[in-house]
Amino acid sequence: MNLKKQFGVAFLLSLFSFMAFGYLALLIRAEKLLLFDSAIISYIQGLESPGLTVVMEVFTTIGSVPVVLPLSLLVLLILYKLLRHRKELTLFAAVMIGSPILNQLLKVFFQRTRPDLNRLIEIGGYSFPSGHAMNAFTLYGILTFLLWRHIPVRWGRTILLLFSTVFILAIGISRIYLGVHYPSDIIGGYLAASFWLAVSIWVFQRYKERLFRRSKEAA
Repeated sequence: MNLKKQFGVAFLLSLFSFMAFGYLALLIRAEKLLLFDSAIISYIQGLESPGLTVVMEVFTTIGSVPVVLPLSLLVLLILYKLLRHRKELTLFAAVMIGSPILNQLLKVFFQRTRPDLNRLIEIGGYSFPSGHAMNAFTLYGILTFLLWRHIPVRWGRTILLLFSTVFILAIGISRIYLGVHYPSDIIGGYLAASFWLAVSIWVFQRYKERLFRRSKEAA
């Protein structure tokens, strides 16, 4: 995919995510998603078992800041060793730093209280959008973007995509299962992260294009 098409895809994705997030927020404010949230919570929590609870606690831990932060630093080191592309490392760092900041700003703005139905763990703070969902989508989304072009075989890219998708969904579902988020919180987290990721990639690609033009003019 050439740069022009990448710009278009990133712009459209950011626009769609922004509009979808705004619409979701309006529905939440108007309490139009109560039945939707309740139905999904009932189904997911209806699967409760000791073994599944352990699995969900593992996934929710993987999506927490104390794990995502050192994991991000490890990924930075690995990417530097494998790719040695400092510009891509800057993109990764900017995306991972900006995501939790955006999440906290959104939580303070909306101030949605957490569900109080069947909590299996205790946690404070506001509910919308889910920080775990944003962390997961941002981390595995940017990893997929950065590694995609460096994997030469289709099956390798397929595994990368499946791995990222499974972790993103599992971390989000774990928050519903454990009773600390509404499903709409998770969807909101995915949309907010998608917007931030798309905007960051768009800016990064624009920056690369300018550097390329300057190098051609200098030559």
